[in-house]
Amino acid sequence: MEPIRTAVIGIGNMGTAHGVCLAEGKVDGLVLTAVCDTDPARREDFTRRYPGVTAYPDIRALLASRCADAAIIAVPHPLHSALAGQALDAGLHVLVEKPLDVRLSRARALCEKAKGKDRVFALMLNQRTNPLFARARKIVRGGELGELKRSVWIVTNWYRTQHYYDSGDWRATWAGEGGGVLLNQAPHNLDLWQWICGMPVRVAASCDVARYHHIEVEDDATLFVRYPNGATGLFVTSTGEAPGTNRLEISGDRGKLVLENGVLKWWRLQQPESGIRFDSAENSPVLSCDYTEIRPDQPETAHRGILQNFADAIRHGTPLLSPGEDGLCELELSNAAYLSQWLGNKAVDLPMDTDLFDRLLEERIRHSAYTPARTDNQPDGRYSRRWQVNW
Repeated sequence: MEPIRTAVIGIGNMGTAHGVCLAEGKVDGLVLTAVCDTDPARREDFTRRYPGVTAYPDIRALLASRCADAAIIAVPHPLHSALAGQALDAGLHVLVEKPLDVRLSRARALCEKAKGKDRVFALMLNQRTNPLFARARKIVRGGELGELKRSVWIVTNWYRTQHYYDSGDWRATWAGEGGGVLLNQAPHNLDLWQWICGMPVRVAASCDVARYHHIEVEDDATLFVRYPNGATGLFVTSTGEAPGTNRLEISGDRGKLVLENGVLKWWRLQQPESGIRFDSAENSPVLSCDYTEIRPDQPETAHRGILQNFADAIRHGTPLLSPGEDGLCELELSNAAYLSQWLGNKAVDLPMDTDLFDRLLEERIRHSAYTPARTDNQPDGRYSRRWQVNW
């Protein structure tokens, strides 16, 4: 079977890394034929390194050339759904960088469009390739932890300096990026949180703007959620704490999971707590439980793993690990958190009011300091360690 001709649209830091991965033959079944970027310096640099790849200044020229059968969308967040939609309309298979968009309303429209196409539509949720998260999902969704009681994820090791935010004019602005830590770094964790525990029905949040950096969006956020069965969840993230923490704890009727430092710890009660609570004649009995430590049984394949899964889905019909539509869940969590903050930290019921969110976001975009005058530093094409699971 011939490899799939693939284009990377947007060759900033992330897009260049994907492009280099394909150009160097690291994904079986995908061959890089084209890149697209509005920055001539980036186009020149990439084609100098990989002369067999054609560079285009805009997506219209690329699509008109019919040089690709699949596209990887790696442009700034607010453009994700628009350009992905154009690629789908042109008949291409599409993989979008996270998030699907900055607005749930546009992301939903993109997913509806994708449903009407006989094309593979995927999202770059690379941390789903970590075997410990997959095992935690299996335990929780399979019922081995019993009914959910509480989930708490403290993920504050997304540390960034002011230099990082100053490296691109679009970064950390409402008009250029569409949000802060919840839109850029934490989508991975928001996705895994709901992937493992399910979606809540209510979100209340505190999203602190410029708490640690000179930016116009949040660099610290705390979400309090309520699940359908009454269980609660807490999610804490920040780019301003060092050393940070990455600790996920999930409690259920049959025990507890703790995922930290690359180890999944599992306490399994020998009897469900709900039974002991009412049947025991003791005030505070010591509950018997089995303890297991689970370590990765295979490496985290990260971005390359999602690209390979995308290729296998196109060529062999392999189920997607991160279907595009799955991105709606984590985006609704971040959108709801912003809306809660804008409404005075009021609890927001899900499904959320996307019309209200869009109006309030537009107000912030109108007052944004974003002026497109600079680009990021020239990308080196390597996958940064900061983009993978960091314990």
